[in-house]
Amino acid sequence: MPTIYIDGQAYTYETPGKLLQYCLDHGIEIPFFCYHPALSIPANCRMCLIETGLPVKDRQTGEYVREADGSLKIAWGPKPTPACTTDLVPDLHVRTHRTSETIRQTQQAVLEFILINHPLDCPICDQAGECPLQIWTYKYGPEGSRFEEEKVHKPKRMRLGPRVVLDAERCINCTRCVRFTEEVSKTRQLTIINRGNLNYPATADGQPFDDPYSLNTVDICPVGALTSADHRFKARPWEMNYTPTICTGCARGCNTYVWVRDNQVMRFTPRKNLQVNQYWLCDEGRLDYAKYNERRASGLRKAGDIPVPWEEGLKAITALLQAHTGKIFFVGSAYASVETLYGLKAFAEKLSPGAPLVYVPHIQPGWGDDLLRRDDRTPNAAGAEALGYQAVSPETLLENLRTGAYTLLYWVEDDVTLQQILPQLPAGLPVVAHLYQLIPGYEQLTWVLPAATHLESFGTYLNFQGVAQTVQPARQWRQMTPQDWFYMSKSRLDAAGQAVDKWRHPENIPDCLPSYKMLVRIAEEMKLNLGLPQEHLPLWEKLKATLPFLHSATYPKLLRKEMFRHNQLAFAIQV
Repeated sequence: MPTIYIDGQAYTYETPGKLLQYCLDHGIEIPFFCYHPALSIPANCRMCLIETGLPVKDRQTGEYVREADGSLKIAWGPKPTPACTTDLVPDLHVRTHRTSETIRQTQQAVLEFILINHPLDCPICDQAGECPLQIWTYKYGPEGSRFEEEKVHKPKRMRLGPRVVLDAERCINCTRCVRFTEEVSKTRQLTIINRGNLNYPATADGQPFDDPYSLNTVDICPVGALTSADHRFKARPWEMNYTPTICTGCARGCNTYVWVRDNQVMRFTPRKNLQVNQYWLCDEGRLDYAKYNERRASGLRKAGDIPVPWEEGLKAITALLQAHTGKIFFVGSAYASVETLYGLKAFAEKLSPGAPLVYVPHIQPGWGDDLLRRDDRTPNAAGAEALGYQAVSPETLLENLRTGAYTLLYWVEDDVTLQQILPQLPAGLPVVAHLYQLIPGYEQLTWVLPAATHLESFGTYLNFQGVAQTVQPARQWRQMTPQDWFYMSKSRLDAAGQAVDKWRHPENIPDCLPSYKMLVRIAEEMKLNLGLPQEHLPLWEKLKATLPFLHSATYPKLLRKEMFRHNQLAFAIQV
């Protein structure tokens, strides 16, 4: 394979590409601002400058010319070049800031130039703590400023659109936002206006920046020029914990990070997955977080909104189900995980053999697009159908219930449809429902079981491409085990927070359980053997061995835990 040399260290590569991306892929730090792997390369920030050279060959013999000490003689370029546009070629020699004083001083000069008109408002900037300009300035910038004149003033706190706020004084004209609207979302709503040190990104006069993917420009902005109107001034990055998860707003299942503070969901941001969503996330998906904080179902409730202790409630539900055995209509959900749907199927086969297993699809024609969004607004319709669930309309579901063949409705994790059909259910029909939120009219339900969302449990979801994706707990719930707590990401505050801390609010911690755990507990109360453990890891291992579409799914944290346990065992054997 061809070899290149970076700061005297040899590296090999297989396919041609750009040097900066090669360095990013191999953990070699080179600072940059304007480059993004999914966008064109303008090379306008000049922060990733390097020195390049090639070995000198004798024109007569074709042999490499060597120095007196036997090393290759390198013909270095006359001036620094951007790493983002430098092609990988065999025997390329590169000097970065680590070995070149010229590059080190050049990067300092570039940063000094960028900071001349940049306002020093890091303490109040939303980007502080996750700002590349802040990070690179501390690492590679000058120790102080020599600029003593008044800085250029530009518009501040300007609403570009319903979701994005611009502070033009912070903009360094990397053009990432403009290139995103031209090359990815293709709305072409942003451009650079004015000239020289007065320019900044803006829309055409009178036109709002209402691109359905507009908040991606906030993610890729390397400074605090573009900020989210929704998240602005709500929380600092270091106050929140962040956990890898997926968006459940449609059948794509975009990979995201969920950011939590005091057990409240603060925001979603995209997580790179080139197979599913690349680097992006639609605005509607990332702003769909309020439902995790509002009207959450917490604790068992019976008709009339009466809270009931768990043990007492499960015994009462068991007695109710036993009284209607054989006549129970089970409704699953494309919002539920594979684990929950598998457990519900096993439960239904025990209590109502031969009864149909159904779910209600949520198709919104026209909502999808050619980038990420899908008309199917559920995350696991493919998983439900792979397990044998049939898609039915709400009308068909009601017709089945009106026949009188079923005397109890068992409903799992489809708050939207249940809210829609609740007024139309046959009078006197008992309903046992696993709910995420307390929907209007929930007091009419016979029993409400508080279901953990995908942010409070382990789970697997199958997207429309057939990709099985896993989620892990990102929020606390009251019945957590020490093992659950171990797997959770924790912020600086959450890691040591106590219920007596003034910033901590125990009421933000819902009393809920994953639906598959509740199903197994009810089955055990009824003396039914579903063959399913309550703990997720053995359950998931069982399903992964049973269901072909789960074979490629992994849990990174669980894998690390298993490795840790294996190493402990090996150490014990050695001792």
